[in-house]
Amino acid sequence: MIDLKFLRENPDVVRESQRTRGEDPGLVDALLAADESRRAAVLAGDNLRAEQKTLGKKVGQASAEERPALLAGSKELAQKVKDAEAAQHEADAALTAAQRAISNIVQDGAPAGGEDDFITLDTVGEIPSFDFEPKDHLELGESLGLIDMERGAKVAGARFSFLTGYGALLQLGLLQLAAQKATANGFTMMIPPVLVRPEIMQGTGFLGQHSEEVYHLEQDDLYLVGTSEVPLAGYHSGEILDLGAGPKRYAGWSSCFRREAGSHGKDTRGIIRVHQFDKVEMFTYCKPEDADAEHQKLLGWEREMLAAIEVPYRVIDVAGGDLGSSAARKFDCEAWVPTQQRYRELSSTSNCTTFQARRLNVRYRDENGKPQIAATLNGTLATTRWIVAILENHQQADGSVTVPVALQPFVGTDVLRAP
Repeated sequence: MIDLKFLRENPDVVRESQRTRGEDPGLVDALLAADESRRAAVLAGDNLRAEQKTLGKKVGQASAEERPALLAGSKELAQKVKDAEAAQHEADAALTAAQRAISNIVQDGAPAGGEDDFITLDTVGEIPSFDFEPKDHLELGESLGLIDMERGAKVAGARFSFLTGYGALLQLGLLQLAAQKATANGFTMMIPPVLVRPEIMQGTGFLGQHSEEVYHLEQDDLYLVGTSEVPLAGYHSGEILDLGAGPKRYAGWSSCFRREAGSHGKDTRGIIRVHQFDKVEMFTYCKPEDADAEHQKLLGWEREMLAAIEVPYRVIDVAGGDLGSSAARKFDCEAWVPTQQRYRELSSTSNCTTFQARRLNVRYRDENGKPQIAATLNGTLATTRWIVAILENHQQADGSVTVPVALQPFVGTDVLRAP
C-alpha cells in the first residue's frame, strides 16, 4: 500500500503515477475521501468515548435522586458509542479497500506507456549469425532428448513438460550456478514453501490485477506461488528487522506455478510460457534510502548470470503501464532468441519501495530507535526459460548444442548431441 501521509501531502504526484501506469487517477480522490471519512469516524468515536467516561464519573458521584436519569443517559450514550465503533470499523474497511486499489507510485524517470514503450538502457553481446537454418528450442530439445512436451501434456495437460536427461541437468546446473553466485554475494539460500496463506499473497500484491494468474486451493485456502518472492516477502511479516549492518538478502529456489490466464494463445509452443517452472529469485529487505542502489546491485548480479550463459541480451527500463502493481521501477533483461528474431525476457528486477512491507508490516528501527517501514526488492537469477536462449544461441549446424563453459561442470558434458 502507498503511504497515506505522502498521499495527503502529494496527491498530484500519485495522480500522475496513476496516469503513467494507464490507471484511473480518480482513485486518488476516492482514497482521500475514504481517509477523511475514517479520520472523522475516529474523532467522533473518541469524543463519544470521552463523553461516556465523564458521564461514568458523574454517575459514581450522583445522589440517589440524580442517578436514574444519569443511568438512562448512560445507556443511550453506550449505544451511540457502539454505533460509532461500527461506523469506524466500516470506515477502516473502506479505507483499506481504497488504499489497496492504488498501485505503487512509479519512480521518477520510469517511462510512461504500455508494454512497447520501454527504454533500452544497454545491449550486450553479438547476435549470432548462422550459415544454416536455425532450429527453435523445442525442435532442438526434442531431437536431443531434452524436452518432452507430448508426455507432459499426457500427464498434466497443455503447457506442462518433462525435462529429460541432459535437459534436466541443464536446468539443475543453471539453478545451482545461480545459487552459488547468490551465496557468494551474501544472500542466504532458502527453499521456501510454495503454498502460502491469502494474507501473504495479498500482501505482495498478487491478488489484485494478477489474481487470474494464481492457482488457489479452495479446500485449504492456500495459494500456489508464481515466484518465491511471495514466501520470501512473508518471511519477516509482522517483524522489526535489524538493518544496521545493511540489507537482508535471501535467494529462494522453488518451483513456481502460473495459470497464464492472460496469454491468449501466445507462446504455446515449447517452454517459453508454461504453468510450472523452477527459479532462483533474489529478495532484499533494506532501508528505503538504500533501495535505488540495491536495485542496481540486483541488476548487476543478473547481468553476471547472463554473461555466464554466453547469450546476447539487452536491458530495458519497463514502462509504467507494464509494471506490476507492487513495483515502482523495473528493469528487464531480455535475451536474443534467433528463431523469433527478437529479444525475450529472461529476468527482471523490481524495486517495490515500501509498498509490500507496509502491507506485510515489515519494519526496521531508524537511528533514533523508531520503527519505520522497510523497502523490498526482487530479481531473478535463473529460471527454466533460460534454456530457450541457451539452446537457440549455442546450436551448431549438425543439430548439437554447445554447453556454456560455466555450466559444463554441472551438466557433465561440453556438447549436447542426439542420443
